[in-house]
Amino acid sequence: MTTLWLSHSNAMYGWQVPKAADPALRTALVERAAQMLARREPVTLRALVAGTGASTMAVYTHFGGMPGVWRAVRQEGFVRLGERLAALEPTADPVRDVGALGAAYVTSGLAAPDLYRAMFDTQAELEDAPAADRTFGVLVSAIARARDEGRLAPDGDPAVLATRFWVTGHGLTSLAIGGVLPRGELREHAVELTTALLVAAGGRADACRASLAAGWADVLDA
Repeated sequence: MTTLWLSHSNAMYGWQVPKAADPALRTALVERAAQMLARREPVTLRALVAGTGASTMAVYTHFGGMPGVWRAVRQEGFVRLGERLAALEPTADPVRDVGALGAAYVTSGLAAPDLYRAMFDTQAELEDAPAADRTFGVLVSAIARARDEGRLAPDGDPAVLATRFWVTGHGLTSLAIGGVLPRGELREHAVELTTALLVAAGGRADACRASLAAGWADVLDA
Protein backbone atom coordinates (compact mmCIF):
# COMPACT_ATOMS: atom_id res chain seq x y z
CA MET A 1 0.00 0.00 0.00
CA THR A 2 2.80 2.40 0.92
CA THR A 3 4.64 1.69 -2.34
CA LEU A 4 1.51 2.36 -4.36
CA TRP A 5 0.88 5.60 -2.48
CA LEU A 6 4.46 6.80 -3.07
CA SER A 7 4.26 5.98 -6.77
CA HIS A 8 0.97 7.85 -7.08
CA SER A 9 2.33 10.84 -5.17
CA ASN A 10 5.50 11.01 -7.25
CA ALA A 11 3.50 11.03 -10.46
CA MET A 12 1.04 13.63 -9.15
CA TYR A 13 3.60 16.09 -7.79
CA GLY A 14 6.49 15.45 -10.20
CA TRP A 15 8.82 14.16 -7.53
CA GLN A 16 11.82 12.23 -8.79
CA VAL A 17 13.22 9.22 -6.99
CA PRO A 18 17.04 9.34 -7.22
CA LYS A 19 18.41 6.61 -9.45
CA ALA A 20 20.97 4.13 -8.20
CA ALA A 21 24.58 4.76 -9.13
CA ASP A 22 25.60 3.29 -12.49
CA PRO A 23 29.36 2.56 -12.79
CA ALA A 24 29.24 2.79 -16.59
CA LEU A 25 27.59 6.20 -16.49
CA ARG A 26 30.05 7.38 -13.86
CA THR A 27 32.96 6.39 -16.08
CA ALA A 28 31.37 8.06 -19.10
CA LEU A 29 30.94 11.32 -17.18
CA VAL A 30 34.52 11.20 -15.92
CA GLU A 31 35.87 10.66 -19.43
CA ARG A 32 33.64 13.38 -20.85
CA ALA A 33 34.80 15.86 -18.23
CA ALA A 34 38.45 15.02 -19.00
CA GLN A 35 37.84 15.50 -22.72
CA MET A 36 36.16 18.85 -22.15
CA LEU A 37 39.05 20.00 -19.98
CA ALA A 38 41.54 18.95 -22.65
CA ARG A 39 39.59 20.94 -25.25
CA ARG A 40 39.45 23.88 -22.83
CA GLU A 41 35.66 23.86 -22.88
CA PRO A 42 33.78 25.22 -19.86
CA VAL A 43 32.69 22.22 -17.80
CA THR A 44 29.35 23.19 -16.31
CA LEU A 45 26.79 20.85 -14.81
CA ARG A 46 24.52 21.00 -17.86
CA ALA A 47 27.36 20.89 -20.38
CA LEU A 48 28.75 17.78 -18.72
CA VAL A 49 25.56 15.74 -19.05
CA ALA A 50 24.59 17.10 -22.47
CA GLY A 51 24.33 14.27 -24.97
CA THR A 52 24.84 11.53 -22.39
CA GLY A 53 21.17 10.87 -21.75
CA ALA A 54 21.74 11.58 -18.07
CA SER A 55 20.12 14.29 -15.99
CA THR A 56 22.02 16.79 -13.91
CA MET A 57 20.93 14.76 -10.87
CA ALA A 58 23.32 12.02 -12.05
CA VAL A 59 26.26 14.26 -11.19
CA TYR A 60 25.06 14.47 -7.60
CA THR A 61 24.27 10.77 -7.48
CA HIS A 62 27.74 9.76 -8.60
CA PHE A 63 29.97 12.58 -7.39
CA GLY A 64 28.04 14.70 -4.90
CA GLY A 65 28.44 17.75 -7.15
CA MET A 66 31.00 19.30 -9.47
CA PRO A 67 33.88 19.36 -6.93
CA GLY A 68 33.50 15.59 -6.76
CA VAL A 69 33.75 15.41 -10.54
CA TRP A 70 37.16 17.13 -10.48
CA ARG A 71 38.41 14.72 -7.82
CA ALA A 72 37.12 11.72 -9.75
CA VAL A 73 38.64 12.87 -13.04
CA ARG A 74 42.07 13.24 -11.46
CA GLN A 75 41.79 9.93 -9.60
CA GLU A 76 40.69 7.90 -12.62
CA GLY A 77 44.06 8.11 -14.31
CA PHE A 78 45.72 6.66 -11.21
CA VAL A 79 43.06 3.96 -10.99
CA ARG A 80 43.77 2.82 -14.54
CA LEU A 81 47.51 3.03 -14.02
CA GLY A 82 47.18 0.93 -10.88
CA GLU A 83 45.25 -1.71 -12.79
CA ARG A 84 47.96 -1.93 -15.45
CA LEU A 85 50.71 -2.21 -12.86
CA ALA A 86 48.81 -4.85 -10.91
CA ALA A 87 48.44 -6.95 -14.07
CA LEU A 88 52.22 -7.31 -14.43
CA GLU A 89 53.69 -10.59 -13.23
CA PRO A 90 57.02 -10.14 -11.40
CA THR A 91 59.96 -11.96 -12.94
CA ALA A 92 63.26 -13.21 -11.54
CA ASP A 93 64.92 -10.06 -12.97
CA PRO A 94 64.08 -6.90 -10.98
CA VAL A 95 65.50 -4.56 -13.64
CA ARG A 96 63.31 -6.23 -16.24
CA ASP A 97 60.38 -5.54 -13.93
CA VAL A 98 61.43 -1.88 -13.70
CA GLY A 99 61.37 -1.71 -17.49
CA ALA A 100 57.92 -3.30 -17.61
CA LEU A 101 56.60 -0.82 -15.06
CA GLY A 102 57.93 2.04 -17.17
CA ALA A 103 56.29 0.63 -20.28
CA ALA A 104 53.00 0.15 -18.44
CA TYR A 105 53.12 3.75 -17.24
CA VAL A 106 53.69 5.10 -20.73
CA THR A 107 51.03 2.93 -22.36
CA SER A 108 48.52 3.86 -19.67
CA GLY A 109 49.03 7.53 -20.45
CA LEU A 110 48.81 7.02 -24.20
CA ALA A 111 45.62 4.97 -23.85
CA ALA A 112 43.79 7.79 -22.04
CA PRO A 113 45.65 11.05 -22.73
CA ASP A 114 42.94 13.34 -21.38
CA LEU A 115 42.88 11.50 -18.07
CA TYR A 116 46.68 11.44 -18.03
CA ARG A 117 46.83 15.23 -18.24
CA ALA A 118 44.29 15.52 -15.42
CA MET A 119 46.26 13.21 -13.12
CA PHE A 120 48.79 15.92 -12.38
CA ASP A 121 46.45 18.90 -12.14
CA THR A 122 46.88 19.69 -8.46
CA GLN A 123 44.09 22.28 -8.50
CA ALA A 124 41.80 19.34 -7.74
CA GLU A 125 42.23 17.03 -4.78
CA LEU A 126 42.39 13.28 -5.17
CA GLU A 127 39.58 11.06 -4.00
CA ASP A 128 42.09 8.57 -2.61
CA ALA A 129 45.59 10.01 -2.39
CA PRO A 130 47.13 6.88 -0.79
CA ALA A 131 45.94 4.80 -3.76
CA ALA A 132 47.68 7.20 -6.13
CA ASP A 133 50.83 7.04 -4.00
CA ARG A 134 50.82 3.26 -4.19
CA THR A 135 51.36 3.39 -7.95
CA PHE A 136 54.65 5.16 -7.30
CA GLY A 137 55.40 2.79 -4.43
CA VAL A 138 55.33 -0.16 -6.83
CA LEU A 139 58.21 1.40 -8.77
CA VAL A 140 60.14 2.19 -5.58
CA SER A 141 59.79 -1.42 -4.46
CA ALA A 142 61.04 -2.78 -7.79
CA ILE A 143 64.10 -0.51 -7.70
CA ALA A 144 64.78 -1.44 -4.08
CA ARG A 145 64.72 -5.09 -5.11
CA ALA A 146 67.21 -4.38 -7.90
CA ARG A 147 69.50 -2.70 -5.38
CA ASP A 148 69.15 -5.47 -2.81
CA GLU A 149 69.93 -8.13 -5.43
CA GLY A 150 73.16 -6.40 -6.43
CA ARG A 151 72.06 -4.88 -9.73
CA LEU A 152 72.60 -1.36 -8.37
CA ALA A 153 74.93 0.25 -5.82
CA PRO A 154 74.00 -0.75 -2.25
CA ASP A 155 73.94 2.82 -0.94
CA GLY A 156 71.38 4.18 -3.43
CA ASP A 157 68.01 5.60 -2.41
CA PRO A 158 65.25 3.78 -4.33
CA ALA A 159 62.80 6.66 -3.86
CA VAL A 160 65.21 9.16 -5.41
CA LEU A 161 65.95 6.91 -8.38
CA ALA A 162 62.24 6.15 -8.82
CA THR A 163 61.53 9.89 -8.92
CA ARG A 164 64.11 10.40 -11.67
CA PHE A 165 62.75 7.37 -13.51
CA TRP A 166 59.21 8.78 -13.27
CA VAL A 167 60.29 12.25 -14.43
CA THR A 168 61.87 10.66 -17.50
CA GLY A 169 58.77 8.60 -18.26
CA HIS A 170 56.48 11.55 -17.69
CA GLY A 171 58.44 13.72 -20.08
CA LEU A 172 58.42 11.07 -22.80
CA THR A 173 54.71 10.38 -22.34
CA SER A 174 53.78 14.04 -22.41
CA LEU A 175 55.79 14.66 -25.57
CA ALA A 176 54.21 11.67 -27.29
CA ILE A 177 50.70 12.72 -26.28
CA GLY A 178 51.39 16.19 -27.64
CA GLY A 179 52.55 14.76 -30.94
CA VAL A 180 56.04 16.18 -30.54
CA LEU A 181 57.75 12.80 -30.13
CA PRO A 182 56.73 10.00 -32.51
CA ARG A 183 55.23 7.14 -30.54
CA GLY A 184 57.30 4.65 -32.49
CA GLU A 185 60.45 6.12 -30.93
CA LEU A 186 59.28 5.88 -27.33
CA ARG A 187 60.68 2.45 -26.55
CA GLU A 188 64.18 3.22 -27.80
CA HIS A 189 64.42 6.54 -25.99
CA ALA A 190 62.93 5.12 -22.79
CA VAL A 191 65.35 2.20 -22.69
CA GLU A 192 68.40 4.37 -23.34
CA LEU A 193 67.44 7.12 -20.90
CA THR A 194 66.56 4.74 -18.10
CA THR A 195 69.70 2.71 -18.76
CA ALA A 196 71.69 5.89 -18.15
CA LEU A 197 69.83 6.43 -14.87
CA LEU A 198 70.55 2.91 -13.68
CA VAL A 199 74.20 3.09 -14.72
CA ALA A 200 74.55 6.32 -12.72
CA ALA A 201 73.07 4.36 -9.80
CA GLY A 202 75.73 1.66 -10.07
CA GLY A 203 74.29 -0.69 -12.68
CA ARG A 204 76.15 -2.31 -15.57
CA ALA A 205 75.19 -0.70 -18.88
CA ASP A 206 74.81 -3.80 -21.06
CA ALA A 207 72.97 -5.80 -18.43
CA CYS A 208 70.60 -2.94 -17.57
CA ARG A 209 69.88 -2.19 -21.21
CA ALA A 210 69.06 -5.82 -21.95
CA SER A 211 66.80 -6.14 -18.90
CA LEU A 212 64.96 -2.90 -19.57
CA ALA A 213 64.42 -3.82 -23.22
CA ALA A 214 63.02 -7.18 -22.13
CA GLY A 215 60.63 -5.44 -19.73
CA TRP A 216 59.35 -3.18 -22.46
CA ALA A 217 58.89 -6.20 -24.74
CA ASP A 218 56.90 -7.95 -22.01
CA VAL A 219 54.35 -5.13 -22.17
CA LEU A 220 54.36 -4.08 -25.81
CA ASP A 221 54.94 -7.41 -27.52
CA ALA A 222 52.76 -9.62 -25.35
